[in-house]
Amino acid sequence: MTVGRKPTPTKLKVVTGRDRADRMPKSEPQVPFGNMPKHPDHLDAYAIDEWNRVCSALHSAGVLSDVDSGGLAMYCQAYGRWKKAEEAIQAMAEKNPASGGLIIKTTNNNIIQNPMVGTANTAMRDAMRYASEYGLTPSSRVRLGIEADNASNNPAAKYFN
Repeated sequence: MTVGRKPTPTKLKVVTGRDRADRMPKSEPQVPFGNMPKHPDHLDAYAIDEWNRVCSALHSAGVLSDVDSGGLAMYCQAYGRWKKAEEAIQAMAEKNPASGGLIIKTTNNNIIQNPMVGTANTAMRDAMRYASEYGLTPSSRVRLGIEADNASNNPAAKYFN
């Protein structure tokens, strides 16, 4: 097992201007950049919405290809599962505002943590782990070295550069 930082893909080094010949990998596998992948049929509605939201941005940035669709589907499914669990917690909170949906009573009248809280936490943790692989969090974008085009994204950027 390799330790240390995850290597930055060559395409990202080139895009960010950090492509030095002495630091380029000798035999990096090349994945053909093709059409934007279609979402898998097994995704639920929330996962498909998330797929549509992130897929076009990742594809246009040159980070996503057909072979990446499995990992992206896992992220979207974890996101959808997290959203469903949070909705279930909210529905339980409406029935019992005092507990906020976080605790429930068992058939023996014991008070325990709502199992949906554990489901939501696990799905959230999984989604964040997958999201960082695709640069979908601010800190993972910094690690990937993707620079934002401040002039087009932020009208005030010209005053603060």
